[in-house]
Amino acid sequence: MKRRDFLKLSCGLCLSLRPGKLCSESLFPLNLKQPNLSKVEARYYEKLPDREIKCTLCPRYCHLGDKERGYCGVRENDGGIYYTLVYGKVCAVNVDPIEKKPFFHFLPGTLAFSLATAGCNVNCKFCQNWQISQVRPEQVEAFDLPPEAVALAAQRNNCLSVAYTYTEPVIFFEYMVDSSIASRKRGLKNVVVTGGHINPEPLEDLIKVVDAIKVDLKSFSEAFYKEYVRGELKPVLEAIKLIHQRKMWQEIVYLVIPTLNDQETMIRQMCRWLLKEVGPDVPLHFSRFHPMYLLKNLPPTPISTLEKLYSIAKQEGLRYVYIGNVPGHKAESTYCPFCGQLLIERVGYQIERIELRDGKCRYCHAPIPGIWT
Repeated sequence: MKRRDFLKLSCGLCLSLRPGKLCSESLFPLNLKQPNLSKVEARYYEKLPDREIKCTLCPRYCHLGDKERGYCGVRENDGGIYYTLVYGKVCAVNVDPIEKKPFFHFLPGTLAFSLATAGCNVNCKFCQNWQISQVRPEQVEAFDLPPEAVALAAQRNNCLSVAYTYTEPVIFFEYMVDSSIASRKRGLKNVVVTGGHINPEPLEDLIKVVDAIKVDLKSFSEAFYKEYVRGELKPVLEAIKLIHQRKMWQEIVYLVIPTLNDQETMIRQMCRWLLKEVGPDVPLHFSRFHPMYLLKNLPPTPISTLEKLYSIAKQEGLRYVYIGNVPGHKAESTYCPFCGQLLIERVGYQIERIELRDGKCRYCHAPIPGIWT
């Protein structure tokens, strides 16, 4: 990118982005010819005989011949070298409240510069961003936003963090890592919103350059993952454990889909697993489902179901449990698990008040886990 174009883009970001509105590519200068693909060598693959390769980024371990692409559709074998086609090729960008990710124990009330490229390494039948996640990069308009431009734009839009979100950041791993490094140099933090379908080695490397990870735990059933996600549960659970072991801040979201993953017995088993493997302090968000993509035949999650699962999680010993996608519900807010006082009052993505002092409850002075400054 030429310096003049870079400055033009950065100024455009500062003028155009507002919280809560997903920005289309029409807001940006598209000085490109379609399709706009990168050709940057991937970092996790093995070279095999006859110009074949095996991708080692995620648990699919795609085995590809020359000119073939991985399941994600954004990584391609060209002559025995594996390339990412979406490095710096952004199809969605926005300035969001950090609560939208959702992160509730990470810099509450601040803004996150949020971005995505096309592609995903699973195929959730309930995906809310399927127009960009379930397509190949040739099927969406993308504009150039190199790592340095990400960091500069985030800073100029008064964001304290960069969020890799909307689609599955694992598939644009190289771009995410380099953008995180560039952002850290400017004093920004980095957060990842992922389904956790990633292998241990790349996850270890990612943890070194980011500050928080939110994992979408889509069910506690392998059968559900196979039928409705086209993925596996076990690697996701291993990722959750590894993130915790490395002392990375983590929050878990569970989208509650009526009749499919809302069984009380399964939720109780999941809560017991979380308590055992990651402890009582990892926030768990029960999020309300709305008919989407290939699951339009089901109704929205009854609020009573969310409240029942919330109670189960609390009974099982999880201290920070939330209900999401129900603006105004009292379970959007954070309460001290020791004295019961309201500590962070939320209405939707809006913070009404914060009663923390140096990361502790203002009333009983108990430490509240999270990243607060």
